[in-house]
Amino acid sequence: GHNNLNAKFVLLGDMGAGKSSLVLRFVKGQFLEFQESTIGAAFFSQTLAVNDATVKFEIWDTAGQERYHSLAPMYYRGAAAAIIVYDITSADSFTRAKKWVQELQKQGNPNMVMALAGNKADLEDKREVTAEEARVYAEENGLFFMETSAKTAANVNDVFHEIAKRLPRAQPTQNPAGMVLVDRPAEGARAASCCS
Repeated sequence: GHNNLNAKFVLLGDMGAGKSSLVLRFVKGQFLEFQESTIGAAFFSQTLAVNDATVKFEIWDTAGQERYHSLAPMYYRGAAAAIIVYDITSADSFTRAKKWVQELQKQGNPNMVMALAGNKADLEDKREVTAEEARVYAEENGLFFMETSAKTAANVNDVFHEIAKRLPRAQPTQNPAGMVLVDRPAEGARAASCCS
């Protein structure tokens, strides 16, 4: 019915922060101890029922390596939502997450729903970024914040559900440029995708 939303969704963040692990946990309920680095981007889709609507997420899991940074705008252009992921055991990854937030605020869709996810919350004894510091930053920048653990599955589904709830209900048709990306992923994106 009219309550079916398709939403392009992008994960951004430093290499090793756990973006792919979060997606895999959300889409497949799996956790791999040794997740290979994403090349370019991987593509997944997952459907969620939220309140009276069905949201189909077209999820773009982007590579964290610096050399892929120039490709990122291609992935987040037209995105309805983004999770910026950092690793709570790495202050550097939190700094990089802030840079992604600034970039999205400048270049991204102005109505984008953004979440900040402090991943690897199971590694409390190695923590370098306090939850409080991240929460304050998220509030100041209009993001919502959760700490997640792809390993234990803590808050993983919650962060995706929360985004689905916050998506604007009456979404105008996505701009054609955004649709082309979803229909025809860049060459190589298919190859990098493990499972469509």
